[in-house]
Amino acid sequence: MLRNYLLTAWRNLKKNRIFTIINIAGLSIGITVCFIIMLYVHDEWSYDRFNKDADRIYRVIFNASINGGKIKESVSMAPVAGTMKKDFPEVQEAVRLNSMGNLKVFYKNDSFRDNGFALVDPGFFKLFSFPFSKGSPETALTEPNTVVITESMARKLFGTEDAIGKSIAINNLQTIDKITGVLHDLPQNSHIHFDMFGSTVGWPPALSDSWMYGGFHTYLLLKPGADPKALQARFPAMVEKYMGPQIQQSMGLSLEQFRTKGNELGFSLQPLTDVHLHADTSTELEPGGNASYIYIFGLIAIFMLLIACFNFINLSTAAAVKRAREVGVRKVVGSGRFDLIIQFLFESSLLVAIAMALSFAMIKWSLPLFNDISGKNLSFRISPQPLAGFLGLGILVSLLAGSYPAFVLSSFRAVSVLKGKFSQVTGKFTLRSILVVLQFFISVSLIIATIVVYQQMQYIRNKKLGYDKDHLMTIPNSYTLGKNEKVFKEEIIRLPGVLQATTSYYKPAGPSGNNNSLIYPLGNDNQIMKALEYNVDENYIPCLSLSMASGRNFSKDMQTDSTGMIINETAARAFGWNVQSAIGKTIVQQNSNRGANIPYHIIGVVRDFHFRSLHETISPLLMDLYPESGLILKIKTAELPALIASMQKTWEAFNTGEPFSYEFMNDLYNKTYATEQKTGTILDIFSSLTILVASLGLFGLITFTVEQRTREIGIRKVLGARVSELTRLVSKDLLLLVLISCILAFPVAWWGMNKWLESFAYRTSLHWWVFPLAGLMALILALVTISIQAIRAAIANPVKSLRTE
Repeated sequence: MLRNYLLTAWRNLKKNRIFTIINIAGLSIGITVCFIIMLYVHDEWSYDRFNKDADRIYRVIFNASINGGKIKESVSMAPVAGTMKKDFPEVQEAVRLNSMGNLKVFYKNDSFRDNGFALVDPGFFKLFSFPFSKGSPETALTEPNTVVITESMARKLFGTEDAIGKSIAINNLQTIDKITGVLHDLPQNSHIHFDMFGSTVGWPPALSDSWMYGGFHTYLLLKPGADPKALQARFPAMVEKYMGPQIQQSMGLSLEQFRTKGNELGFSLQPLTDVHLHADTSTELEPGGNASYIYIFGLIAIFMLLIACFNFINLSTAAAVKRAREVGVRKVVGSGRFDLIIQFLFESSLLVAIAMALSFAMIKWSLPLFNDISGKNLSFRISPQPLAGFLGLGILVSLLAGSYPAFVLSSFRAVSVLKGKFSQVTGKFTLRSILVVLQFFISVSLIIATIVVYQQMQYIRNKKLGYDKDHLMTIPNSYTLGKNEKVFKEEIIRLPGVLQATTSYYKPAGPSGNNNSLIYPLGNDNQIMKALEYNVDENYIPCLSLSMASGRNFSKDMQTDSTGMIINETAARAFGWNVQSAIGKTIVQQNSNRGANIPYHIIGVVRDFHFRSLHETISPLLMDLYPESGLILKIKTAELPALIASMQKTWEAFNTGEPFSYEFMNDLYNKTYATEQKTGTILDIFSSLTILVASLGLFGLITFTVEQRTREIGIRKVLGARVSELTRLVSKDLLLLVLISCILAFPVAWWGMNKWLESFAYRTSLHWWVFPLAGLMALILALVTISIQAIRAAIANPVKSLRTE
């Protein structure tokens, strides 16, 4: 019996080659896209879930609202972790992590610079399940000046030698650290990625009792059954007990007075498993994902699979006309309905199996390309979990795609179909119409989404930012020159391609300083607000081509500028000043590089420029004459290779032992929106494939229509109907379905894209013409698809048409 099913199925697939090819193509594309998206979504959702107690680990978030300025940071103050563990019985363990930035590591006569160094508390590896290959997680960091490294770092430092017990020097910390443990390389799906973990034991900043300065990422392990919401509700009392007295001492007002002025501050808890997809603080360890994109891609995967199944149903029922008599004959000779259902399900399963084999090859081929676009490192290994998922997907497709045709085809009445009556299938036209509407509803929605995403990315690229990003270069590691940084800057300025140079660590794009300040107008501490502070020199404003709205720039000839300040237009408005009246005003800075409550006089107001992502509105900004290390250059872009070569030669003359490195501001700006760019590219690809597969479904339905009306077309042609009239006859109903799908898709797409654009503080408009354009594109695509088959039927020999029934 099984052999008979197989032979019959294979014979039928060979007989209907065109339908078979289209079915296999649609299913294989659908399965490939769905499975790749499943891998992507699973990878994003899996972040940090490998930790043994991931469901009980929470990150502490610091929240504040000061005169309308919002602060949300993933770093908190040094005593927070210890206080929470001591005061709250629900807290089983509390640990801190402090990222140390770019450090230089020495071992014997070798040295290199490494960004992956962090100081952590001894209990850090009790919370996080980072497995050790050597050493003990319980005791590795219990002593001062001890460090745990990854296997990759061990190979880099010591080759094949045993790392345990060896000592390395870290220049910024001026310490000799003993290696006490070696970790397996950290999983990719972790939001923590460092090569070296040093101990906070004995480190002075870790012993601080100040609740006014934060720099520690704090994590809590709650006891089983503990309620995080109930714990969080007790945080305000902790703030009042410990932070209140220090606010009184620092600001001269009680916490209650601070709050009555509309200000607020406190802490909240974020589940560890939410960190990657909901990383929305200003102090993340690394860029995270975006939950909304996961939902979008997940829906695309579902829609793609459904469209591929709809195609199968349409094409199978389109071929039902040819198989009606076969069903009738089989029933006459004794086949029961169950036998026929098994036969047709076997045929669909065989076709799905072929599609899956092709899909397997397509996944292997396309996954590296997808990784390049998405920045992921996904893989499809022949192992139980992914293989079970792939086979499960195939079974699901077989049931979704094959069940309806099997039950419909097996329901034909033998007497009716042998007499040439086939009303049963035509009675199901409504369902097939609904499938086409759904297919093009999805397609039109994706076309609109693609257009809007493209428009927003073009808006970002062409947005006037208030500074000249196209001619700026940064040398981020110029601080390694030490006292020679100024000499290097002077020599660089003499190079023909360098127009200007400024010393500052603060950049309006890419990694930059994050120096928050609290300021208020002299004599009016009710107007205290948060502002970002830039420490710059007198060349910063002209080098970045910033514009002054009023007042003047810093001058090295004006000694009083050491206590002068330039603010942006947003800061002036926040204080209720216009750009002219702000000049000469005095503002007091609560905490600055020079101490507490330092008065500054405003000498200028710079026009607003974008120094953060376009997802955020421009916030108050302060600039003071206090330059730090880091060089920004304004350059000519002509003959750039020669200019870089000259810079490198100048750099190497100082014998720093550090490689010359540089970055272009344009590239740093583009990296800010790398996620959106990748998402846009992926959306383009998936949208194109979805539309392609939907077009195959439309081809199936027009084929069915032509099959049903072959004799009618022949009679009309004999009576003198023109090809254009016949084409319109068989096309109008289907084009009406596509038009209906457009009307349904427009409001849904408008709502969805409005929601997406709302994530940008500065965004393009959702233009009305996008919707008719998307509808027109869908209609043209449908018309082309339909016309191919309709014209072919219209120009066919009418004699052959009349012989078909």
